[in-house]
Amino acid sequence: MSKFKKKKDGGLAPINTASLPDIVFMLLFFFMVATVMREDTLMIKNALPLANQIEKLDKKNPVSYIYIGRPSDNYKKFGTAARIQLNDKFADVSEVAAFIGAERAALREELIPFLTVSLKVDKDANMGIVGDVKQELRKVNALKINYTTGSGDALNN
Repeated sequence: MSKFKKKKDGGLAPINTASLPDIVFMLLFFFMVATVMREDTLMIKNALPLANQIEKLDKKNPVSYIYIGRPSDNYKKFGTAARIQLNDKFADVSEVAAFIGAERAALREELIPFLTVSLKVDKDANMGIVGDVKQELRKVNALKINYTTGSGDALNN
C-alpha cells in the first residue's frame, strides 16, 4: 500500500522553464545599464529661451547646473518671485559660493579647472537675479559659465 501513486502516461509534457531565469536576468541587466537616473527634481518653472546659434557642451568636462525661475505650482508657498535652485533645494544668492565649493570638492583635482557652471534660466526670470548669481560666481573664480537654451528662432522668445 503506497501513499503516492505514480502518474500514468497520457498528459502533455510540461513546458521547459530552464531558460526563464536567464531571460529575466538578461532583461534586468539591460534595464540597469540603460536607465539614467534623474539628477535633480525641478521645483521651478523652467521654460528655456530659444537661440539659433547653440553649441553642445563636451561631455568629458564636469558641469554644475544652477536653475533660476519662478516656483512651480507645487511650490507656490515659496512665493512667485524668481528663485535659485541648487541641486534639490531653493537657495539664496549667498549660498552659490558654497555650492560651487562643494561641487569642486566632489571632483578629482585634475578636473576642477574644467568645471563649467550652466545657468538654466527661465525666459520670464528677471536679469537682476542672474546678475547677482554671476557676481557670486566671479567671487569664487568660477569663470566658465554658459546659458542653457532651446533650439529655435531667437526672435520668437
